[in-house]
Amino acid sequence: MVSTGSEDPLALAEAVLDRAMAAGATEAEVLVTADESALTRFANSEIHQNVAESNLSVNLRFVSGKRIAVAATGRTDEAGLRAVVQRAAAIARTCEELEDWGGLPGPAADATGPLAGLPAAWAASTAGATPEFRADAVRQVIAAADERGVLAYGSFSTGSEQIAVANSRGIRASQERTTSQLLTVHMSPEGGTGYAEAMATDVSTIDPAAIGREAAAKARATENAIALPPGDYPVVLEEYAVVDIADMLGYLGFSALAVQEERSFSEPGRRVGSDMVTIVDDGADPAGLPMAFDYEGVRKERVVLIESGVCRDVVYDAQTAARAGRRSTGHGLPAPNSYGPFPFNMLMSAGSTPRDELIAGLDRGLLVTRFHYTNPVHPKLVIVTGMTRDGTFLVEGGKIVGPVRNLRYTQSYLDALAGVVAVGRERRTLNGSFGSVVVPALRIEGWTFTGATEH
Repeated sequence: MVSTGSEDPLALAEAVLDRAMAAGATEAEVLVTADESALTRFANSEIHQNVAESNLSVNLRFVSGKRIAVAATGRTDEAGLRAVVQRAAAIARTCEELEDWGGLPGPAADATGPLAGLPAAWAASTAGATPEFRADAVRQVIAAADERGVLAYGSFSTGSEQIAVANSRGIRASQERTTSQLLTVHMSPEGGTGYAEAMATDVSTIDPAAIGREAAAKARATENAIALPPGDYPVVLEEYAVVDIADMLGYLGFSALAVQEERSFSEPGRRVGSDMVTIVDDGADPAGLPMAFDYEGVRKERVVLIESGVCRDVVYDAQTAARAGRRSTGHGLPAPNSYGPFPFNMLMSAGSTPRDELIAGLDRGLLVTRFHYTNPVHPKLVIVTGMTRDGTFLVEGGKIVGPVRNLRYTQSYLDALAGVVAVGRERRTLNGSFGSVVVPALRIEGWTFTGATEH
């Protein structure tokens, strides 16, 4: 269990809620987050830093009619709690009214008590991970680098958190979660680079030696890369690159706020991808990092975002749901929130194609490990610009023939979904912008590269 001092997070949330209502709030919501995290960093194949921290935050949303204020504190003593309530009440008096304020969410109709977390979201192995445990894992990554004569850089993080929400509408929710992530970049003396990553609720399921071997092999394989002219090429995108597609779709289109502001591509029944593409958001799926409820205390629903290439639904928080005349799907972020709801637990369905066959299907194309420095150019069309990184390879006749210097691209991710012709049968759990993303590798019939790098 996450240590929060003498206070249970849900009891603390309820205590602050009582204070807010006594101070004149017509509605109030308290979010308490307590986390313990630790990180081991390494560079030049040596561990150079180990850090650990504990944080507790009390976030109060104070509603006075249609005036909504938010104040937060890390203090849980009497003076600190009194001050955060007084500050929120004072801010509320100066706020403009939100004319379409839909109110805070209430508990589900079938709720019989406080909403609890999911067993699959917690692993004692992760919560109890020691600096020695992380150091041993890093040694395995570095050993793999040493075997190939390359240098290892990266980090290994483990953490646990407890989230509690109480509001004046009757929501009571508390959950514990653990997360772990190992990522590494290996660099060869001849300029090659390789990347590998793993993320899991249960840190014992991460194989550090395998992560190290993957990155080291890529670092050696990318040496002496050749220049390739820009143009349209069929591609195989590894999972690390597919994460960026899922993230951008979530950020730009799968939010009800984006739909309501008419900046989303998503329209129920609209075909945007091949029939091999299905994306859902499911906080209960153990393949990702499970989460029982959102930061408003609403149970997370399984939402089908794209089914066999066709748009189905988007995710809602309380405010966007009120505007649409429906219930929140449990995808609210902590207040104040200008992003709107977000899919924290996206999963793309696996296909049936082994990795080797994904590559074998390319007559002449590129294998791309991952993207970086990606930015939207046209949000509604999901046109994105970015660059390849840490492993781009030319494929001819279904065989990898050599490394290619990094390329810049400008590509509609919707066109990419429409061009999916094969989906890998294996998936990886990786880190996304707001949560976990579970994705397979993809073969896409065309990708537009607009520029090449000199090195």
